[in-house]
Amino acid sequence: MLKGRIYNKTLRVDWLLFCLVFLLVLFSGCVRYKIKNIDSKGREIICFGDSITAGLGVSEEESYPRILSELLDSPVVNAGYSGDTSLDGIGRLERDVLSFRPRLVIIEFGGNDFLKKMPLSQTINNIRMMIERIQDSGAMVAIADISSGLIMRGYRKAYKRLAHQTRAIFIPSLLKDIISDPLLKVDHFHPNARGYRIIAERIYQVIYPYLK
Repeated sequence: MLKGRIYNKTLRVDWLLFCLVFLLVLFSGCVRYKIKNIDSKGREIICFGDSITAGLGVSEEESYPRILSELLDSPVVNAGYSGDTSLDGIGRLERDVLSFRPRLVIIEFGGNDFLKKMPLSQTINNIRMMIERIQDSGAMVAIADISSGLIMRGYRKAYKRLAHQTRAIFIPSLLKDIISDPLLKVDHFHPNARGYRIIAERIYQVIYPYLK
């Protein structure tokens, strides 16, 4: 009888410990890290990237930065340039981004790095440099992930980790279900007007809470 009571007591302790650990894991997953410069006094929202940002294949009015401007009811600067790698982005960061005194910069690079077989580690270092310089200017940063399924899957994990390390906003899977749908593209990689609207809506849903 004594052994039974000891066993039951041990069982209750184990159950309480299990519940405690479960709750700690659950709530730790719900806690969001604080975005750096969330109280930024900057003025502009800038979309900084390559052809996806520039809106290759559609008119300026159909690019995602223009649609994002409509959704936010606020000016958005399109600082996208087709063909740019992350290294090219560093070269024009001062002129096309920092000179505007931004409030939020959405960084979208990596597609051309991938196509030109630039090592992922170099891409991450380049984007980290951009983030640090932008944050030093007082602006928030968002990192946009353009991976889709198995395409650039390694970038997705690396970008998410980088966002956490630098306290930047992470925008996942911009091109999810767009790359695989011919009705949403103008070529093998670039969205059409409908595709760019989906991208703008995805970005809007992530960044809007930080702009209120």
